[in-house]
Amino acid sequence: MERKIPDFSGTWTMKSSENFEELLKALGVNMMLRKIAVAAASKPSVEITQDGETLSIKTSTSVRTTHVTFTVGQEFNEATVDGRPCTSFPRWETDSKISCEQTLQKGEGPKTSWTREITNDGELILTMSADDVICTRVYIRE
Repeated sequence: MERKIPDFSGTWTMKSSENFEELLKALGVNMMLRKIAVAAASKPSVEITQDGETLSIKTSTSVRTTHVTFTVGQEFNEATVDGRPCTSFPRWETDSKISCEQTLQKGEGPKTSWTREITNDGELILTMSADDVICTRVYIRE
C-alpha cells in the first residue's frame, strides 16, 4: 500500500520554543555559548524542499546556517545541536511524523534524537531531545 507522504516543503517561521536552553545545558554547552545560541536561535528561518521521502532542510539564524539532506529510511551524517558529528537514522513514526535517532561518531555524550511532524492544522513541530530533556519548537508556514 502506498503511503501518503506529508508535505514538509516551504519556508517556516518559529512560533514558539520550549526548553531550548535546558537542552543545550543537557548537552554540556557552557553558559556563554548557550546565551549566544539561545539569542541566535530565537528567530530561525527554516526552508524545506522535498522530493518524495527525501527532505532538504536549511535552517538559518543570525549566527550560522545548517543544511541537511536525508531520505527517510536511510542513514545519513549530520551534527547534533551542539555541533558534534553523528550518524542519524530517520524513519516514519506515524504517517505525518519522522523520528530520528542520532549516534555520535566518536566520544560520549547524551543520547540525542529529533522528530519532525506536520499537524492536522499545518504546523510543523520539531522536538529535539538529549537524554530525558525535550525541546519543542513549533513553526508555521509563511
